[in-house]
Amino acid sequence: MGYADLAPGTHADRMRDHWWWRPGWRVGQRAYTWHITFEGQEQLHRLARHHQNTLSAVPGLDLVPLEWLHLTMQGVGFVGDVEPSEVSRVIAETRTRLAQLPGVALTFGPLIVADEAIVLPAEPESAVKDVRTTIREGIAAALGWERVGEDPDRFRPHVSVAYSNTDHDTRPLVELLEQNPAERVTVEVPAASLIVIHRDQKVYQWETVEEVPIGQRHSL
Repeated sequence: MGYADLAPGTHADRMRDHWWWRPGWRVGQRAYTWHITFEGQEQLHRLARHHQNTLSAVPGLDLVPLEWLHLTMQGVGFVGDVEPSEVSRVIAETRTRLAQLPGVALTFGPLIVADEAIVLPAEPESAVKDVRTTIREGIAAALGWERVGEDPDRFRPHVSVAYSNTDHDTRPLVELLEQNPAERVTVEVPAASLIVIHRDQKVYQWETVEEVPIGQRHSL
């Protein structure tokens, strides 16, 4: 049962290894995708650090370095399958559309233990889904709807603070987290980023291609 299948506020019964290879992925593979990233978001970093301090002694978890915290939005395609001119069109179409949205502020917490990761749900979900829908429309305008992958109905926005690298029962982990709660935090989200991402070292790392402002603003 994936995170998208869990009722709000509930935990998975078991965790499994997150690092299995999805179709098309391998060491050395790179992909274009849209994420929300959190450089300089100290409130979110402090919250993640609090939880990671609690989780640091738990075997079977890979803690996400603060610089690589992210909210997954929408894939575009593997590098090599998307031409540079297509990337430029995707950016241009998405930029025009994201500029028409209102500004976004997201609240994170409390932690949920999902099937492959320990996550901070993002609220309101509707605000993130509006951004994602707009990004999907930008990709479709640039490349056609047939190139827009992923099921929009199975998207639940979250930031992962740790990934599971083995199979295990979640009950001791849930009990540990309940003994070490933290306040929610709210952060402004000024932009969505088109990135080139990989997972060669069992951590998601990327290079930013373009940061695109959300809402009308002249600078980030």
